[in-house]
Amino acid sequence: MSAPTLLVLAAGMGSRYGGLKQLDPVGPHGETLLDYSVRDAMRAGFDRVVFLIRRDIEKEFRAQVGARYEGKITIDYAFQQLDELPTGFTPPAGRTKPWGTAHAIWCARGRIDSPFVAINADDFYGADSFRQLGAFLASVDTSAHPARFAMAAYRLDKTLSDHGTVARGICDVSPEELLTGVEEITDLARRPDGAIASGNRTFAPDSPVSMNFWGFTPQIFPLLEKAMREFLRENAASEKAECYIPAAVAEMIGAGEASVRVLPTTSEWFGVTYREDRPRVVESVAKLVAAGAYRD
Repeated sequence: MSAPTLLVLAAGMGSRYGGLKQLDPVGPHGETLLDYSVRDAMRAGFDRVVFLIRRDIEKEFRAQVGARYEGKITIDYAFQQLDELPTGFTPPAGRTKPWGTAHAIWCARGRIDSPFVAINADDFYGADSFRQLGAFLASVDTSAHPARFAMAAYRLDKTLSDHGTVARGICDVSPEELLTGVEEITDLARRPDGAIASGNRTFAPDSPVSMNFWGFTPQIFPLLEKAMREFLRENAASEKAECYIPAAVAEMIGAGEASVRVLPTTSEWFGVTYREDRPRVVESVAKLVAAGAYRD
């Protein structure tokens, strides 16, 4: 079996902040969250990184990001463009918003021919998640039917922000540790009484959630094209609708096209949902470094 590939979804970098400010340093020596993801992937046996970006940030991205890893791991690039759609579809004239994470992964189909992990560029996922997904992908049958995929599940209470609400994909998991469904819940927050709630609904602190840490084989690409076609039949004229990977995978599971092993991880997820989250992320990373997790 070939070593797995890391697919980094980075097409949104620069969109929210202007420039590539998601590369703000959070480590003691100027490391970014992406630096830790690449490092953890390399330690887990990944030998290649594909960055999924937009054409308009290519020059800046190659200089500020790609150059960091040259000579350390094989680097490649794929591009998410609004007009790259399945045959027969074109974007509406006024659309500027990306088509979503399912579309992003599909856009990498020409650059990946081995099992791979897909992650967000500006989240911290932790070494245990990379080890577990790497081990799964090292032995997965790439011709199985239904296709065999995996995801790392994080505890809901470890993925909240103290500075506002968040949206999370709450996972339904069978006794056999297989994903049976994902429900996207918005406006999640911890109430003053400690309960985690969205509106009138409360959720257990240890509810497993998807943070977009997926393990796929190349079998995902034709399945995503099918999902995109179904999505576009209803939303091709929309300027805002997006096709998200959790929803697309849930449809594949329901149709019997895929199974997804849910791998509980001891890693903590960190992310800067709000700018005020950054000090906590810096503190959390510092604790890991002090404990020797990233000793050279």
